[in-house]
Amino acid sequence: MQNSLKELVEILNYKFLELPLYKIILAFLFLFLFLVMRRAFTLYILKVLRFLVKKTKTDLDDKFLRAVKNPLRFLFVIAGLYFFFTFLEVDKPIVWHILKGLLIFDIFWALYNIVEQFEDYIYKTLGKFGKASREFVSFIIKLSKIFIISIGIIALLQDWGINVTGFLASLGLGGLAFALAAKDTAANIFGGIAILTDNIFKIGEWVKIGNVEGIVEDIGMRTTKIRAFDKRLIIVPNATIANSAVENFSRRDKRRIMMRIGLVYDTPIDTIKKIVEDIREMLLKHPEIAKDESLLIYFDQFEESSLSIFCYFFTNTAVWKEYLRIREDINLKIKEIVEKNGSAFAFPSNSIYFETPLRLENEKKT
Repeated sequence: MQNSLKELVEILNYKFLELPLYKIILAFLFLFLFLVMRRAFTLYILKVLRFLVKKTKTDLDDKFLRAVKNPLRFLFVIAGLYFFFTFLEVDKPIVWHILKGLLIFDIFWALYNIVEQFEDYIYKTLGKFGKASREFVSFIIKLSKIFIISIGIIALLQDWGINVTGFLASLGLGGLAFALAAKDTAANIFGGIAILTDNIFKIGEWVKIGNVEGIVEDIGMRTTKIRAFDKRLIIVPNATIANSAVENFSRRDKRRIMMRIGLVYDTPIDTIKKIVEDIREMLLKHPEIAKDESLLIYFDQFEESSLSIFCYFFTNTAVWKEYLRIREDINLKIKEIVEKNGSAFAFPSNSIYFETPLRLENEKKT
């Protein structure tokens, strides 16, 4: 028995690559142990945590758990590697820099996942203020992700002994030169930020910018894509939009109807008054016409070929299809009113009078 123990001790103390065999065995055992713990954490502890967070009324803890579960699992791998290299008595700086780098990567991986998991919550929270559009929130989220990645890279570089301060200073000088060379691009980017922060328009809205009119398809950081009504795609620089008057037709809640009704000149005064009154009454009773001070129906002009009645009012909807249906209904009712009152619509016409010269009349008489 003692001989067996001595032999075992000798085997364990046998040096392989200048290390006792038992340290190599312990290194692999600890690495295997942490891999097993990682598996147990995945199968049991995470399962219990998922069950507990589902019992709560909020889903914030569910999102947080989904964000950190993979980085937590990766921590077991880092811990296993740490003990593995410790027992192997590896004293090379590059190994410890790699382990620190993995730990930094794991931390910023968790932060990145948290931002990604809480995207919908950020949309919902900022949307309560009314001014933050989905496009602006999307830009903020992308900026946050870029910031996290940038800080993570800087932390890794700092750990490897790279002079980050001098590197950032050189980037600053280079950035200044680049900004001067690309001022138009910078103006477009700031224009895009202005569009998103001021909530000028959103994707899917009908806008007019100068001579460009159509539906907004995409709002980028440099340009905005607008689909014209003839299906052309128009790309407008954001700097142009920021410095132009923008008409957003989708933001109105009503649509205007402005027309003139021309009656024939032989229409009696009483008939004109009756037609004007009937049209005004019909519009006041119409369920889809706005009842406010903007409803104006007046006989106001003597035109070349007609007695002109001015009509100005608004529909209660801004939807184009509904607006056309209401306008058609109004037109038919106005025609019915004019015909019912015995008048007719005038059309452009010219009257030609022929006069017989006086000399010819005298010759005919003689």
